[in-house]
This record gives sequence, structure tokens and C-alpha cells, in this order.
Amino acid sequence: MTLKIYTRTGDEGDTGLFGGGRVGKDHPRVEAYGDIDELNACIGLARSAESMPRVDEVLAPIQRDLFAIGALLATPDLAKMHEQLAKARLTDERIAQLEQCIDDGEAELEPLRAFIMPGGTPKSAALHVARTVCRRAERAIVRLQREVEVPQVVIIYLNRLSDLLFVLARVANRRAGAGEVTW
Repeated sequence: MTLKIYTRTGDEGDTGLFGGGRVGKDHPRVEAYGDIDELNACIGLARSAESMPRVDEVLAPIQRDLFAIGALLATPDLAKMHEQLAKARLTDERIAQLEQCIDDGEAELEPLRAFIMPGGTPKSAALHVARTVCRRAERAIVRLQREVEVPQVVIIYLNRLSDLLFVLARVANRRAGAGEVTW
């Protein structure tokens, strides 16, 4: 038996959550995991824009992290949420890995002395878009956190990720020989 992509269960404007329950498609929980899904797609677009092995190797595990964060956010049951958190392996060590990637990227760059206009190569531009979507996802999760428990490590992860995406956008331009336009 082949499963169909459409279920018709959301035709009235609501959606099912992991572990049961239904909420409106405009619920803060759905907004938050929807922004994470969009961020994951933006990172996929950035990876496909141009091949840049060391940058792409950093981005691939981030996409897996984002799937786990999306599942965590779609889970209203606290016990199941903590199971998803364990599956995501979002730990202080993972945050330290993101920070090391930021430090490694910054070591290749001239010090930042002005605001950088988003753009440059297609890869860099896509990474800048991903950075802005990451910031939106972070804001959505902070809003959600006012209503339900969301592990603080998710906010920390997204905060570091947006910094990493900015640095990777700059690195992509530098490696491609494209200059940066400052404001």
C-alpha cells in the first residue's frame, strides 16, 4: 500500500502534533517548527548553490540537528520532548562545535569593521537568507517559550547557528574571490 502525501486532515486549518493533539496551523508551536523547516530548506539551498566542501560538511549535520529540533518543537508532551532532545544530541559539546566552526571561519577573514551587505556569490547570498530565517525561527521559539517549556539549549543553538551562517556567508565570498560590500 502506498501512502498518499495528502491526508485531508488539515483542510479545516488545524494540524496534528507528535504524540497527539491538534492545534491551529497558526499556533505559535506550528510557527516555530515551520520556521525551523524553512531554515532547513534554506540551508539545503545554500548547500546546492555551489560546491564548497568544507562549508558544506559543516552544514550537513546542522540539517540533521534542525530535523530533531523541529520534532522536539512539534511534541507537546514533555517526556516525549525530552526524548527528542536526547535524539537531537543538542548539548554543550554541540554548541562548542558550532563555536569552533565560527572561530575557524573567522580565522580566514579580515576583522569585521562595518556592516556587510548580504549578497555576493549565490552560495553567500543563500547563507545570508538562511541566517535571517534562523533569526526569525529564534524569535518564534522565544515567543513559544513564553507559553510552553522549550529547552534553553534550542535558543542557544539557534543563536550560535545564525552567527555561524553569517561567518560562512563571508567565507563563501572570500573563497570565491568575491569582495564584500559594506554599509
